[in-house]
Amino acid sequence: MRALIAFDKFKHALGARAACEAAAAALRAKHPAWELDLCPLTDGGDGFCETLTEAAGGGLCAHQVTGPRGAPVGAHFGRVAYAKIFPAARARLGLLTNGTLALVDMASASGLELLGPGQRDPWHATTLGTGELLRAAATRVDALLLGVGGSATNDLGLGALAALGLKFLDPSGAAIAVPTPATWDRIVRIEGRIDLPPLFIACDVTNPLLGPRGATATFGPQKGLPRAEVEKMDTAMARIAALFCKACGRPLSLTDTPGAGAAGGLAFGLMVVGGAQLVAGFDLVADWLDLPQRIAAADLILTGEGRFDATSLGGKGPGSLVGEARRLGKPAHVFAGSLAVEADALFHAITPADLPLAEALPRTAELLAAAVRRVF
Repeated sequence: MRALIAFDKFKHALGARAACEAAAAALRAKHPAWELDLCPLTDGGDGFCETLTEAAGGGLCAHQVTGPRGAPVGAHFGRVAYAKIFPAARARLGLLTNGTLALVDMASASGLELLGPGQRDPWHATTLGTGELLRAAATRVDALLLGVGGSATNDLGLGALAALGLKFLDPSGAAIAVPTPATWDRIVRIEGRIDLPPLFIACDVTNPLLGPRGATATFGPQKGLPRAEVEKMDTAMARIAALFCKACGRPLSLTDTPGAGAAGGLAFGLMVVGGAQLVAGFDLVADWLDLPQRIAAADLILTGEGRFDATSLGGKGPGSLVGEARRLGKPAHVFAGSLAVEADALFHAITPADLPLAEALPRTAELLAAAVRRVF
C-alpha cells in the first residue's frame, strides 16, 4: 500500500510539514509495511517559500526586515536552481534550464499572523518588509517568485515599492518614507523606478483592485478594517492607483485585471511599476511538487487543513487533491479541525465536539494523529 500524505497548514496551530509528519507517524504505528509519500502543501501564504525551496533542493537565507506595523521581524527567502524545478513548473514560468530563482513569501514579512488582534489595522500596515525581502532576494538571481497569501496590508504595495526605490512625494516635495494608507492624502506625486529581475506572483485570487469585489471590500475587514471605512479606503486607493498609472504611463484599466486586488493591491503595484506577471498559484504548486504523478502513484490519499469548507472545494489545495483522486477512483481521506461541507465517510473532523477551540489548537498534532489511528 502506498499512501500520499499531503496536508496544508492548520492555521494558528500546525504547519503543513508538521501535519504530514503527525499523520505519517500514526500510520507507521499501525501499518509499518506501508510506503508513505509526504508532500506538504502551500497556498502561497505561510510556508510557501520553505515548502517549494525544500522540494527543489534549494537553500533558505534569513533576513531581518520591517514588519507590517514597523517592528523588525525575522524573515527568509529561498534560492533554487532552474534545473532542479520540475519541467512542468519551469515551463509555467517560462524558465530555461540554466539560472537561479529566488522565492519569497509575503506572509513572512508582511503577514497577518505577525500581528495580534489589537494591532490589525490596514490604515497603518505596510508592505515595506516585503520590498526589503525582494530587494535582498534579487541579488545574484535571474528571476523572482513571490507568494502573496496571508497579508496584513491594503497599501497597494506602496511600502514594498518604496523599499525598492520608488518615491512618494508630498506637496513640499518631501518623500514619505513609509507610505501607509493613513498617509495617502499627502501623496501628490510618484517618482523613480525599480530594477528587479523578472518577477512572477503566485496568486489564486481573481479579484480586481477596486469596487465591491476589490481588495478593500473583500479582504479589508478580514485584516481589521471597520466595514464603515471600506468605501473611504477604496476611494483613496482609486486615487493612488490613478497616480500610479499616470506616473508609469500605464492604462487605468489595469485596475480591472483579475488578481490586481491580491494582497491588498500589492499585485497591482508590482504589475504597474515592476512588470510582474501573475501565475495561477495552486497550478504552479501542483506542477512544482509533481502532484499529478504522485496522486497517480498512490493507492490512498490523506489530506486536510484547519478548516475544510466550500472554498476548499474551489480547485485549490486539499480540495483539488480530493477532486483528482476521485476522478482516478482513489480513496482520499480529509482530516480537518472543522468541516463545513456536506461530508461523507471519507471526511473526518479531528476536534471533539465538546473541546473548546482554545484547548484544541495546541493539541492539533495529537488530535490529528489520534484521528488517523481511528480511521486506519
